[in-house]
Amino acid sequence: MNLPHFARALGSRNYRLYFGGQCVSLLGSWMTSTAAAWLVYRISNKPFDVGLIYFFSQVPVFILAPLIGVWMDRVDVLKVVRVTQALSLIQSSALAVFTFTGHMTVASLCWLSTAQGLINALDFPARQTLTPQLAGERDLLDNVIALNSITFNLARLVGPAIAGFVIYELGPGACFTVDAASYLAVLFALFAVRLQPRPARAVVPHPWDDLRDGVRYTWNHPEISRALSLVFIVALLGFAHSVLAPVFAQDVYFGDSRTLGFLMAATAVGSLAGGIYLGALRSTQRIAALIGFAAIIDGVGLLLLGGTHGIAWGFVSFAITGAGSVIVLVGANTLLQTHVDDEKRGRVLSFYSMVQSVFPFGSVIIGAVAGGWGPRWAVAACGAACVIGGLGYGRAQAKAALSA
Repeated sequence: MNLPHFARALGSRNYRLYFGGQCVSLLGSWMTSTAAAWLVYRISNKPFDVGLIYFFSQVPVFILAPLIGVWMDRVDVLKVVRVTQALSLIQSSALAVFTFTGHMTVASLCWLSTAQGLINALDFPARQTLTPQLAGERDLLDNVIALNSITFNLARLVGPAIAGFVIYELGPGACFTVDAASYLAVLFALFAVRLQPRPARAVVPHPWDDLRDGVRYTWNHPEISRALSLVFIVALLGFAHSVLAPVFAQDVYFGDSRTLGFLMAATAVGSLAGGIYLGALRSTQRIAALIGFAAIIDGVGLLLLGGTHGIAWGFVSFAITGAGSVIVLVGANTLLQTHVDDEKRGRVLSFYSMVQSVFPFGSVIIGAVAGGWGPRWAVAACGAACVIGGLGYGRAQAKAALSA
């Protein structure tokens, strides 16, 4: 099968199955994310509560990822992912039931978001570790990661836009129902995947020794540690536009749920463009240089959002930040997957999941600043931090290149 460069991983049967299931499931996940943010803001009318929902959905990943990463280097990750997807189906069904029966409150949404966070703490590092096995060849890793990004951002483009209209016509409970049904597609795909068992490790040390070894390896690997530092900054503050999207949609642009859907779709347009660009790159050295510049782009988009008026500029700003943030996160993931030793993959990628999951702490900070100073000041401050972080990363990369 002659496939273009950016799609060559689809030649793998296992990856084609996984890719098809994810296309359906991610669409439902983005509908749920949009509906949950809209629902909590409609219930409480407080920007802080929007940040709180994101906090509870992500903080378990931050806390548990390092320990789970040690486990991922020891278990059958395909079985783990099957279990996490089944649990996610149950969680989305619970969201739908609570909403349709009129029992949804901010507190119950926080509890259900925490449940999804616990599931994600297992699911994120498991799927990251599973990716190379699905690809079958190490040379396809960068392509698989890029295709995952394109799928993710296509879903982010279409899902929130659909969710905006579904919420307007049928309510957020319908979005949760679609999400629950979408997990059936990925479960079907995962049970159809057939993988060769991973070779057993010759020596299996104590889990704490494994964890210390993973930390030491990550800290002392300059390419990996620099990339994780930049991901930390962008994950903490670079998604201020997404956290405050319901606030901008309702209070700044005086719109409704459809406005929220279009703003999130604008983010996805930029993210999709960034993902396609990354998929076309053939050199990890170019990616290493690019992610610092992408953090600056993310920051400029946030500064533009904070300093301009009118929804047209809002769409432009959301698209710019979408492009910058996805290039940083996906580019860093590509670097890690390329440079990490196979026997340490689960641990290093769990650190990536942990660093990426500082997002909930950022969402609470962003929500608090927006509540006290207004959403424009909040996004502008986050934008300035991303620009500084990108410049610092670029300087460190230049120093490393000169000393090499």
